[in-house]
Amino acid sequence: MPGTRKLGRDSAHRIAMLRAMVTFLLEKGKIETTVTRAKEVRSMCEKMITLAKENNLHNKRLALGFITKEDIVKKLFDEIAPKYADKSGGYTRITKLGPRRGDAAEMAIIELI
Repeated sequence: MPGTRKLGRDSAHRIAMLRAMVTFLLEKGKIETTVTRAKEVRSMCEKMITLAKENNLHNKRLALGFITKEDIVKKLFDEIAPKYADKSGGYTRITKLGPRRGDAAEMAIIELI
């Protein structure tokens, strides 16, 4: 169930971290993070892309309320969402990399397909 992982942070810190990660993923196309964070980012990112598939003012304002950069919202509505117009989900891919050297946390790459 999306949104139930606490990730070892309080609510405000967790939401701020996820907003930043979703913004960075939409900006760069792929990021490297832990598996549990990637699973949370996937649900948020897919919600934003689904929202952007219908290009209207209300959806733009909802996206601006979550994504931290205005130019990324413009890119989401103009470039990213039209690519997925015929898909009904599954816009991201998570590839596991193995354990991190320092603390053995399971690492993964999350990318837009």
